[in-house]
Amino acid sequence: MADGHAVSACLITKTDINPFFVKMKEGATAKAEELGISLQSYAGKVDGDHETQVQAIETCVASGAKGILLTASDTKAIVPVVEAARAEGVLVIALDTPLEPISAADATFATDNFEAGRLIGAWAAATLGDAAADAKIAMLDLNESQPSVGVLRDQGFLTGFGIDVKDVSKWGDEDDPRIVGNDVTSGNEEGGRKAMENLLLKDPDINVVYTINEPSAAGAYETLKSFGKEEGVLIVSVDGGCPGVKDVEAGVIGATSQQYPLLMASLGIEAIAAWAKDGTKPENTPGLDFFNTGVSLVTGEAVDGVPSIGIAEGLDRCWG
Repeated sequence: MADGHAVSACLITKTDINPFFVKMKEGATAKAEELGISLQSYAGKVDGDHETQVQAIETCVASGAKGILLTASDTKAIVPVVEAARAEGVLVIALDTPLEPISAADATFATDNFEAGRLIGAWAAATLGDAAADAKIAMLDLNESQPSVGVLRDQGFLTGFGIDVKDVSKWGDEDDPRIVGNDVTSGNEEGGRKAMENLLLKDPDINVVYTINEPSAAGAYETLKSFGKEEGVLIVSVDGGCPGVKDVEAGVIGATSQQYPLLMASLGIEAIAAWAKDGTKPENTPGLDFFNTGVSLVTGEAVDGVPSIGIAEGLDRCWG
C-alpha cells in the first residue's frame, strides 16, 4: 500500500513499437488509473521475443501482481510459465492472441481472428469476381512458430476466398495452385518488404496479397511499388489502426478488418479488479471459448454479401 494502490497488474505485449500495442497500453493505463490499480508494462524487443515475455511474467508474479494481461509471442511455449503464474493465484488474461490451448489462460479477450481473416478473404474474392479462379496469392504471415493469431487470420482469409485449408490448425499445407507461397514478416514493415520481394521473385504476376497486419502491408506495398507492380494488386490486412485505415483511404490497402485493442485492454483491467475484489472470473461470449471484442471490415469499395463500414467510420472508430 506504500504507493497508494491495493491492487497491482501487469501488461505484457509483443513489442512496444507496433501502434496496435501502443493503443492497448493506452487503454490499460487509462482504465488502471480510473480503478486505482498500479500497472506495470513490459514488452518484447521484437515480435517473437519469447524469452523477454517469460522474464516479465516471472517478475510480475514475484512482485505480487494480482493479474497479468498478455499478448504472447509464442502461444505454445509460454504455457508452462502462465500455468505457474496461475498456480500462484495470478489471473492471466490473453489479449488478442489466444494461447494454445486457449484454456491455458483464465480468459481471452480478442477479436474473432478467423472471422477477421474470412472477411478480407471474402471481400477479395468478391472484388475479383470471376478472376478469383485464376488469382495468384501471396501469403505474408507472422513468423515460423505459427502463433494462434497468425494461423487464425491466414486460415480465415483462405476460407473466405474459397480455398481448401486442409488442417485449419496450421498454415502452409494447402495445395491450391493459386497460392504462390507463404513468407514471414515479424509483423513489421521491413519484414513485409522482404517477404513480398521473396514471393515476387517466385512469381512476378502476384495479384492478391494477404498480410498479417498493416505494418507488413505497408512494407509489401513499398516492394510492389519498387517493382512497378503496385497497380492491379489487391492488398488486404487485419488491424484497422488509424494509420492502416488511412492506407485504405490512400489505396495502399484494399480492405482491412478492424479490431479494438483499447477495449480489449480496458476489459482486461476491469477483470483483474473484479478478481482482486471477490475472485470473480470473466465469462466468455456465448457459444465461443473467448470474449469476442468485435471486428468490422473497413473498405472504400463495398461488395455485396460482405458487411463492411466505410473509411470515415473506420477512422472514427480506429482502435477504440
